[in-house]
Amino acid sequence: MKTTRTKLLSLTLVASAATLVACGGGGGDDGPQAVTLEFAAVSGATSVQCGTAVTALGSPAVDAQIKDFRLYVSNVQMVKADGTKVPLTLGANDDWNLSVGENSMTLIDLENGVGSCSAGTAATNAFIKGTVPAGSYVGVELTMGVPYALNHSDYATATKPLDIQAMAWSWQSGRKFAKIEVTDPAGATGTWTANTFNFHLGSTGCTGNPASGETVSCLAPNRMNVRLASFNPATQKIAVDLMALLAGTDITRNQASAPGCMSGGTDPECLKVFEALAIDWKADGTGTGLPLAGGAAQSLFKAIAK
Repeated sequence: MKTTRTKLLSLTLVASAATLVACGGGGGDDGPQAVTLEFAAVSGATSVQCGTAVTALGSPAVDAQIKDFRLYVSNVQMVKADGTKVPLTLGANDDWNLSVGENSMTLIDLENGVGSCSAGTAATNAFIKGTVPAGSYVGVELTMGVPYALNHSDYATATKPLDIQAMAWSWQSGRKFAKIEVTDPAGATGTWTANTFNFHLGSTGCTGNPASGETVSCLAPNRMNVRLASFNPATQKIAVDLMALLAGTDITRNQASAPGCMSGGTDPECLKVFEALAIDWKADGTGTGLPLAGGAAQSLFKAIAK
């Protein structure tokens, strides 16, 4: 009897320990937990890519082709059911990832240099990979943008992935946080007034030259917060929705000097775009460039099934 009771007790302890590991109850004692975030370019419910038509974009709805689709994602945090946020620790710095001090960032590149994306690169990256302490996580938060501490530098001497000329924004001293562009599928013979509608997100109203050692300050930071309250990286990926970004915008004509929305504080093409980003933007230029509702109200990013 004693032997039987001992075996039963041992089995009970093993089962309890297994339950703790599965639920994350062991905390950091269980070692790091790998997390992979996968990103995808979509338009509504349809996957999209370079070289193929994207239908029903903007208002009025028109067909277009992708010309570029790159964005910087920084300071990812996994969220527990009780609201606790845990930073995702990236691996070693490489072509796509950079961690410096408390800041980490990844270049997500969803264009492949093919067809209408010929000005891009063949290399792509749709993933952010890192670790968190073992536990149960129900959501994710992230920022589309380059952290201030890493943003203002000369791209020619910068560490990867900040060394890309196409993502540099010299006239505003920093980086394009996102470079998403669509073009008239008819090319030079098309009817769009500017042929290409550019969405370039970045800090605006910036002063100070970092090359001469000056401190840069910007009136509108324009870093976008994203909060997906329900997200499971094992079964879901993060979609970047082109249709949501351009909803309500006539991408075939241009009302200001910049072709599309380049984050200008009074550019009429930015009105609906910044609504999708949930960043404070006002037509008279008094927008703060700060996130609204902590990123919960944005419509550009969404969780979809893998």
